[in-house]
Amino acid sequence: MKRREFLATTTALGALTLVTPGRLLAETPVAGGTLVWGHSETTQNLDMHQTGTASTSRVLQNIHNALVTVNSDMEVVPQLAESYEVSDDGLEYTFRLRAGVMFHDGSTLTSEDVKYSFERCADPETGATNFEVFNDVAGIETPDELTVIVRMTRPNAPFLARLAENGAGVVMPAGSGDIQGTTPVGAGPFRFIRREFGNEVVLERFDDYWDGPAHLERIIAREITEPTVRLTGLRTGELHMINDIPAERVAEVEGDASLQVLTWFPLNFDFLNFNHDLELFQDARVRRAFDLMIDKEMLLQGALWGQGETTASASFPNDAARNTDITQRGQDIAAARALLSEAGHPPGSLNVVFKVTTNYPYHVESAQIIAEWAREAGVNMTIEQLTWADWLSQVWVDRDFQMTMMNFFTIWEPDRLYFSLWHSTGGFNYRNINVPEIDALAEEARGTIDADARNALYRRIQDMVSEEALDVILWFRNGSIGARSEVAGLDTLVHPNGSNLNFHKVWLRS
Repeated sequence: MKRREFLATTTALGALTLVTPGRLLAETPVAGGTLVWGHSETTQNLDMHQTGTASTSRVLQNIHNALVTVNSDMEVVPQLAESYEVSDDGLEYTFRLRAGVMFHDGSTLTSEDVKYSFERCADPETGATNFEVFNDVAGIETPDELTVIVRMTRPNAPFLARLAENGAGVVMPAGSGDIQGTTPVGAGPFRFIRREFGNEVVLERFDDYWDGPAHLERIIAREITEPTVRLTGLRTGELHMINDIPAERVAEVEGDASLQVLTWFPLNFDFLNFNHDLELFQDARVRRAFDLMIDKEMLLQGALWGQGETTASASFPNDAARNTDITQRGQDIAAARALLSEAGHPPGSLNVVFKVTTNYPYHVESAQIIAEWAREAGVNMTIEQLTWADWLSQVWVDRDFQMTMMNFFTIWEPDRLYFSLWHSTGGFNYRNINVPEIDALAEEARGTIDADARNALYRRIQDMVSEEALDVILWFRNGSIGARSEVAGLDTLVHPNGSNLNFHKVWLRS
């Protein structure tokens, strides 16, 4: 299967390729209908501040709006804010809210809702994954119902872009935090109706949406993690659309004249993780040894059927902060054995448990392949397959693991990527990484307004992640959606960040 080339365009999201049955160039959207979506993952905590999973965010994206968002060129633009201004010294952000925006509970958006939402996200008691976005906020003022002023303790270059992600910038009704985890309430185009955990989530059109009502009356997100079952449901008509077409069957589905296929690059990056709290993985020789065990290209072909591109950096392919000088380590089993012996682990003496989630079947396949290479290197590797809920509980929350594998969905903003994942206090640092130099670089980058200087700091972080094998960055994975011919508006579905799905303009043909 042909490998995709890295992007050379100025847009963050790779070109969407839509293979669809022939239609008239211009169609008038039809209102109504229920779209049944075969969701490849299981939703968890529905609180947009607390959730750390892209699977849940894909649903919540349609329930919530943020103060600002990004357009197709990844430029920050107003959403719930009508306009915004940043002072020349970077210490004051003034947002003017849209008048008459309605929440799903019938209340009207005011500056107090913004203040509440931001302060809730920043409060350590909330357990928000994006709490660090507000580390430099000195205070939030609400001089009137439609004006919000955020004052900073120092300039924070990524602050506005971080607000463009719903996890930090989402605005909830004041006082609604206690119900958000089970009954999310927002100001988005669809309102939450119900969820059967592990089975489905039901959303319904919000007729009072500030940007005009959606075309669809209802969305049912059926949670189907088994790829073949998902594809069968699409073919039989039980499902209108699915995300994550089985990698080995993308070409087959593209050749089916009764179906549409939407593909793009990249959807997410995947990496191998070590628990740095353990003495074993505090030794860089051990981490490098596991890196040397892996043939990254062979792993990509074996687990993803070539539906992606190997990468040494987690930075978005065309990100100006991407370090293009670093390369992946090639496979060298003999060198891996030597490093482990040097670190006091001769062949046959090291036993490692590799925890993966069945939520991502290709992670299970990857683990099985890596275990064979580990055996060649003299390591006894046991694979534990966990449900998504169990992985989140054991690995993400309790940090009870030795090795694991995870993916993050197109974190295009470098502060969110490098602060959240590799800063010692980052909301996504479940691997217990604690490198003071990385902390200092990430902090310095936040206060560095000059883009070139800031990008240089992020490139230094990438150098350290690679050189020290803090994690092993593996690949970028392609995104894919399959849909029946009656689904229209697919070209509007994928958010510019390449991960979230926005059903506002999707509709069903009669």
